Amino acid sequence: MKLDARDIEILRVLSTHGRITKAALAERVGLSASPCWERLRKLEEAGIIEGYGARIALRKLGPHVTVFVAAELHDHTAAAFRLFEASVQHHDEIVACWALGGGFDYLLQIVTRDIDSYQRLVDTLLEARVGLARYFTYVVTKPVKGGGAPPLDVLLGG
Repeated sequence: MKLDARDIEILRVLSTHGRITKAALAERVGLSASPCWERLRKLEEAGIIEGYGARIALRKLGPHVTVFVAAELHDHTAAAFRLFEASVQHHDEIVACWALGGGFDYLLQIVTRDIDSYQRLVDTLLEARVGLARYFTYVVTKPVKGGGAPPLDVLLGG
């Protein structure tokens, strides 16, 4: 799908104001309601808009810890990668996982109640023999920046 300036503006507005009404979105991007909704529908159908969600202030819900884990696998075969990637899908505490090029194979973001529950998760992964050879734990001590909108101007060269 080729994006024009209006599509990019729709994406920009939604990436910072996800709960905006369709009418307000149309007004913000300078379109009438029907053409704006049609563009929005096409962006969703093309998979450019993957979904909508809320950023939750976890600190207001109760104790929690965010941990980043750099993981290295025993084997570097396609089957080993598939096994590990399938296993992380079964743990809700693993909120993000990226395959990496370079020194480590994966970077995982884990959010859980405390360090003890984090360690139980790691023990579960090790006992399941999903190919985890080594892992390095990095506990987040405070958030500095995160959850922001992607830099569409930079990404699209605009």
